[in-house]
Amino acid sequence: MKRTHLPLNGLRVLDAAARHLSFTRAADELAVTPAAVGQQIRALEDLLGVVLFRRTSKGLELTDEASAGLDAIREGFLRFEEGVQAMQAGQSSHVYTIACPRDFFAAWLSPRLADFRAGNPQMRFSLVGGDADVDFTEANLDLAVRWAEGPGDLEGVSLGAATMITVAAPDAAPDSPWIGWPGDPTPEGGEAGFSVGDAGTAISAARAGLGRANVPFMLAEGPLSSGRIVALGEPQVSRRGYWLVAPPPQWRQKKVKALVAALSS
Repeated sequence: MKRTHLPLNGLRVLDAAARHLSFTRAADELAVTPAAVGQQIRALEDLLGVVLFRRTSKGLELTDEASAGLDAIREGFLRFEEGVQAMQAGQSSHVYTIACPRDFFAAWLSPRLADFRAGNPQMRFSLVGGDADVDFTEANLDLAVRWAEGPGDLEGVSLGAATMITVAAPDAAPDSPWIGWPGDPTPEGGEAGFSVGDAGTAISAARAGLGRANVPFMLAEGPLSSGRIVALGEPQVSRRGYWLVAPPPQWRQKKVKALVAALSS
């Protein structure tokens, strides 16, 4: 029988029923009904062409055919458990690989990772570029931070409020040129007079007096509080925000859950 055709569910039911010599107790262990256990055993008997259990005056009894295969089946399940534990051990590594925009890392993520590692000194981090097209499997990512309207097909949580703020140098003229970046390439009111690669660079350009920029409030909060730039108006709600995302298998890992909880609290 090919491995792809192995009746693993039926064999798991057989193991439980053989240990208990009771469909009812096997059902309790497997969290199913006794009828479901009986159906699985009958289906397995039909597939194998043998009788696995007989009912006697003393109760349920294994046939010789069932007894002949049980040791190997149980050894197989033990090896499955070892394999699962080995995979989980690999994922419980103390290294996180995170894709994140560099400006977001510098302004928001890095101090929070430092706080997280202060309480978990064994943790190590590897940062890769925050391109939205970074493939989780190819880059062996645990998590990614993306500037987006939502998590898309991934699991995710929003990091902070999705708001934008227009900023400029303290002595900038109200009608100074717009500084564009990919998240806001054509600011309202005309074309950008100066274009840069990301929001962090747009903030630096505004601080240098090159114009005004519409940027995520999360990135501008520090420079605003220090007085290096000033806000031109109030923060405005944005369709996009920073999202911490991962595919469901990564999202369910214990180490990922711990970091997600720390960053989203």
